[in-house]
Amino acid sequence: MVSSYLQKEGFEVSAAFDGLAAVELLRSGGEFDLVLLDLMLPKLGGQEVLRSIRERSLVPVLIMSAKDSDVDKALGLGFGADDYITKPFSMIELAARVKAAIRRAGYTAAPNGAGAPPPEERRNLITFRQLTIDLANFAVWKNGEEIKLTAKEFHILKLFATSPGRVYTKAQIYRQVWDDDYYGDENVINVHMRRLREKIEDDPSAPEIIKTLWGIGYKLGEAE
Repeated sequence: MVSSYLQKEGFEVSAAFDGLAAVELLRSGGEFDLVLLDLMLPKLGGQEVLRSIRERSLVPVLIMSAKDSDVDKALGLGFGADDYITKPFSMIELAARVKAAIRRAGYTAAPNGAGAPPPEERRNLITFRQLTIDLANFAVWKNGEEIKLTAKEFHILKLFATSPGRVYTKAQIYRQVWDDDYYGDENVINVHMRRLREKIEDDPSAPEIIKTLWGIGYKLGEAE
């Protein structure tokens, strides 16, 4: 049903009906703009599929799940998912979330990834402390070694790196990165911020790149 509806919306869809088939499909070399991932899959669970995806790709992942607890949401997002939608959902809502996820990853809402900005507009490097951020290729290096960020982690880092000195509340971060209204779900921000700091900070428990202003929000730290 999901596949048929998205095809009617103009998207090219490749469907896999168990976790092993999904992994093989992704390893076959196909280029995907988004992965819709159910957590409850036969043969290989959705979390294992997600872990396999993140070992080789930063493609946006939208989780579809009947589990509606904050723990399950945080767990799924903590493994590197970009967003989630809870069953039951309408096809109209799903299509809107798909278009938003693709748009946030650097495309327009046009199907099949059409409308990506031209390379000359995206070819920028930002250097801050031990990090080098390539805005054109969604790549980050720490002390000269490339580190793998999810799409959400990259966009959070980009938000701060391109606005040095600005303080962002959690609501502002959510609106900017998720491109959606914020309803006070701090757990989503906390999970992504913790995992981002684990990758970019020398000491995640005492962050120097993205600083916390308690009771207010976050800001980029001081340059060395």
